[in-house]
Amino acid sequence: MPSAAAPSGGASAGGARSGELSSAGGGESGSARVARRDDAVRAAVEHGLLGPEAPIIALLDVPGIKASVAELRAAFDAVTAPGTPVLHAFAVKATPLVPVLRLLHEHGIGAEVASPGELALARAAGVPPSETVLDSPAKTIAELREALALGIAVNADNPQELDRIDGLVGDLPGGPNGAPAGPPHPRSPIGIRVNPQVGGGSIEALSTATATSKFGVALRDEGAREWIVQAYADRPWLTRLHAHTGSQGIPLSLMARGIAETYALAEEINRRVGRRQIDTLDIGGGLPVNFGSDVTTPTYAQYARLLAEAVPGLFDGRYGLVTEFGRSLLAKHGTVVARVEYAKSAGGRPVAVTHAGVQIATRTVYAPGSWPLRIAAYDALGRPKAGPDVVQDIAGPACFAGDLLAEGRALPLLEQGDYAAALDTGAYYFAHHYAYNSLARPGVYGFASVEGGNGNGGTDVRFAVVREPQGVEEIVAESGGARPTALTAL
Repeated sequence: MPSAAAPSGGASAGGARSGELSSAGGGESGSARVARRDDAVRAAVEHGLLGPEAPIIALLDVPGIKASVAELRAAFDAVTAPGTPVLHAFAVKATPLVPVLRLLHEHGIGAEVASPGELALARAAGVPPSETVLDSPAKTIAELREALALGIAVNADNPQELDRIDGLVGDLPGGPNGAPAGPPHPRSPIGIRVNPQVGGGSIEALSTATATSKFGVALRDEGAREWIVQAYADRPWLTRLHAHTGSQGIPLSLMARGIAETYALAEEINRRVGRRQIDTLDIGGGLPVNFGSDVTTPTYAQYARLLAEAVPGLFDGRYGLVTEFGRSLLAKHGTVVARVEYAKSAGGRPVAVTHAGVQIATRTVYAPGSWPLRIAAYDALGRPKAGPDVVQDIAGPACFAGDLLAEGRALPLLEQGDYAAALDTGAYYFAHHYAYNSLARPGVYGFASVEGGNGNGGTDVRFAVVREPQGVEEIVAESGGARPTALTAL
């Protein structure tokens, strides 16, 4: 399976520190991000957050996250008519950590949720219902009832789900089973998710707009388009239309094509029902991430400009907009750093055995061709490691041979007590723990640099605990430790 972006060779932190400016379209330079990362790794070792007794941590670059949010908002502001309602809702599945959601919320970002757990996280972070969108292909009646009661936006995935919503809307005040009399009108904005069936990208498992995708109403299937138009004609309270074509491995041109198809459908529905019923288009997210270098590409500005050229009516003020970006907001601002517990050799190739593997990089370990990660080398003091590149493997702690963060990678030789950093892991990596071998979840720390903060005119780094490291007591408790005899009496 082809990869979305292969890592560049020689991924030592020292070599990466020079960085490159982000590609055309604005945004912070890769070199600034690398400099903050290097300072944070060094400081984590100095502060004792990382060392022999704490051999793995995850780091989140708070200034980097803020910069990405600003770039997203500016990119769409630049192409959208003044006064257009725009909600950028973060795809919670990308980094389901309450402090992350709170940080994003305080900088104007809502939440796109796809389960009761994700909704609970968003609410714990203080994201209001008016800035929350519920997407899931398997919503229960209880989930739908809660969303409608709270006024959360809902995108119905299929005709059977819409039937359920019909029943729930009928029980609302103004509905046929509710009071007072009058046409039912739910508090929640409600729409239908469609699959424009424009095709897939280089990673089949993440392609949401294929002919047989499980998501949404398949727009090109026989009778589907007529059913959708009639669904809106019969339900004046259906005011949104949603499609999500993008994901890692999807070219921007295909993403734009899916949105163009959705826009055309909205125009057709409004024309045929004789009113401007659809007032908001939820265009999803899925902007791909460059895992091959420190350059941010594609940028939000590039994508927004492409959409404005391909679908100009999308931004003329007649439709409100909702976006659902996730990976592109967080990925490049996360780093997993793991201590090299042992350095060995097998078949003439050096192997650095670290504490980071399948438990924090599940996709990379099981599908390395699609999800390669860059690795940066640091010495025992947390400084970028110098020296000639040596082809080596970076292995994880799990008890199976394929638990490798990187195979045959050229880096300065990692030795016992050094550190290997897995870059671009702020989304879908350390926040999605896989408990193989009952390996503990690593602690997650946010960081920010303060110039001159160390008293000597240099850079100091402040840390904040996002998630405490998991202890073995928690592992036992989560594994039925309170019920050791539960099965013996059966």
